[in-house]
Amino acid sequence: MNYADIKRIDIANGTGVRVSLFVSGCTHCCKDCFNQEAWDFKYGNEYTEETEKQILEYLKPKYIAGLSLLGGDPLEIQNQETVLKLVKKVKQTYPEKTIWCYTGCTLDKDILEGKYAENEVTQELIKYIDVMVDGEFERDLKDKTLKFRGSKNQRIIDVQESLKEKKVVEYSI
Repeated sequence: MNYADIKRIDIANGTGVRVSLFVSGCTHCCKDCFNQEAWDFKYGNEYTEETEKQILEYLKPKYIAGLSLLGGDPLEIQNQETVLKLVKKVKQTYPEKTIWCYTGCTLDKDILEGKYAENEVTQELIKYIDVMVDGEFERDLKDKTLKFRGSKNQRIIDVQESLKEKKVVEYSI
């Protein structure tokens, strides 16, 4: 997996001060995407053990609330095994920190029932995600007043509550 960027201090992509990993690779190709260069799976830098160690070190301070995964799309099949390894390590090392994931997929239609429903890696991966901002960015629904998302169709979901309830439960900010 490649990654486009790591933001050591980020307050725009989830609650609190966060570390953000922007993975490379996205097949959604949303019109007017803010990060089009990251659509290419080969864009940026190769993700290595050193990258993982760096992210874990960035997460160490108590004022860091957690990790945000963006892209590209962290849930693209090509990215999932590496992302799974990272989130497992983050939860093992910092169980009190939250993990946010931004994806063009939808939790209910793509991940729980659709194309990823039978994918074991996907199903294990979502067990480590606390909050998911789901849905493709839609230019016609763009709204700059929304917190933590770009268009009105995108939802902020409490993933663990949704898994328990077997329905989408929106996260309250």
